[in-house]
Amino acid sequence: MNIIILGPQGSGKGTQAELISDKFNLFYLDMGKFLRGIAEKNPLVDKIINERGKLLPDGIVFSLMSEYVTPKVPTRDGILFDGYPRSPAQYELLKQWLAEKGRKVDRAIILEISEQASIKRLSARRICVKCGTIYNLITNPPVNGLCKCGGSLYQRKDDEPQAIKERLSAYRKTTEPLTRVLAKEKILTKLNGERPIDEIFEDIVKILKSDV
Repeated sequence: MNIIILGPQGSGKGTQAELISDKFNLFYLDMGKFLRGIAEKNPLVDKIINERGKLLPDGIVFSLMSEYVTPKVPTRDGILFDGYPRSPAQYELLKQWLAEKGRKVDRAIILEISEQASIKRLSARRICVKCGTIYNLITNPPVNGLCKCGGSLYQRKDDEPQAIKERLSAYRKTTEPLTRVLAKEKILTKLNGERPIDEIFEDIVKILKSDV
């Protein structure tokens, strides 16, 4: 089983992705986290995605993804793609790659939340300067305003309201054409992402079990 999970910033797709991959024994590819790790070692990638705030070319992203994922897949029952693909072109490359292995994308799930909900969730996010633990002032507030390790917390610049609006605009611009393709292929399921985590996960499990 190979799954794509989509959703705007603050939709909770990372949380659902971890739950899904554990439940169905899938290799979890968090593309954002993976590329940030690459950027720490590769000055060119760092310059493009961090200094310029732009997306990497489709071919480069595909090469990095396939090289990283290929040796890890045999030990799992499939792959959960979080943050990849982000465009129809990337999706076509992914489909070709899977087809060469006799596989396909079985399901795409998108968690939908309003812009207001996304801004509210992300603007409340805080990160520990020492250990990197992430808190949310609404859903997971720190005790006494500090991390459990004793470190102080900070807010990322891209979690400020105006920056979030710009990120959401970029997300819609790149992702909406992809969702149209996925819907046309009849593998896209849309879910309300503003509900409790357990409720959303229960719906996803039902959907994926029906695909097996």
